[in-house]
Amino acid sequence: MIPWLTQEPLFPPLDTALTEPNGLLAAGGDLSPRRLLAAYRQGIFPWYSAGEPILWWSPDPRMVLLPEEMRISASLAKTLRRANYEVRLDTAFAEVMQACASKPREGQSGTWITDEMRAAYRELHRLGHAHSVETWIDDKLAGGLYGIAIGQAFFGESMFSDVRDTSKIALAHLCAHLKQSGFGIIDCQMETTHLASLGARPIRRRDYVMRLDDLCQRDGLSGSWPASGIDGHFRKQQ
Repeated sequence: MIPWLTQEPLFPPLDTALTEPNGLLAAGGDLSPRRLLAAYRQGIFPWYSAGEPILWWSPDPRMVLLPEEMRISASLAKTLRRANYEVRLDTAFAEVMQACASKPREGQSGTWITDEMRAAYRELHRLGHAHSVETWIDDKLAGGLYGIAIGQAFFGESMFSDVRDTSKIALAHLCAHLKQSGFGIIDCQMETTHLASLGARPIRRRDYVMRLDDLCQRDGLSGSWPASGIDGHFRKQQ
């Protein structure tokens, strides 16, 4: 059994999370900005399907990507040097979330990015906590990702591609942007072979939470991120 949350944004200790399914910690509560930000600061995130109660997770180990450790293949490096795309920040947050929700995922039926989740994260975006990184081609949104920034930690939520490698383009520019801004970690939540191929790796939950305690208290990039100015980084490396 897992505890049912009350109206207060309090969570049970992480070491009470189940091992099967890995990391299931609690149920119930709400998706208010106060509760969501409290959850992320403690290494907890919501993940559930439509028709289910809100489920809160903190898996062990935890998949993370350090901004300086993203693995860029030779083919991706070539793509990044091209001039046929533009990377923008925070100009199409709702559209990125909708695109992530609409893409089929291997091993999943339906989407966990429900209407309730989209509304909650749009509010976090309005408050300056949630951000989108977007790849545009011919002035059309072709791929991207979104997540939460607290202090100098970024919590990745989902990504999508309508054109080959456009989510990787967004991630590469996010890593460069975060590294330049002093961020220390990108939380990737669950371990997957795709994330591992990009340089993410699992670490013990205890070590992850210790890093969060430090990074979330640092001064980060508050408010909306500048819409442009990051897509020239890799072209300068030619």
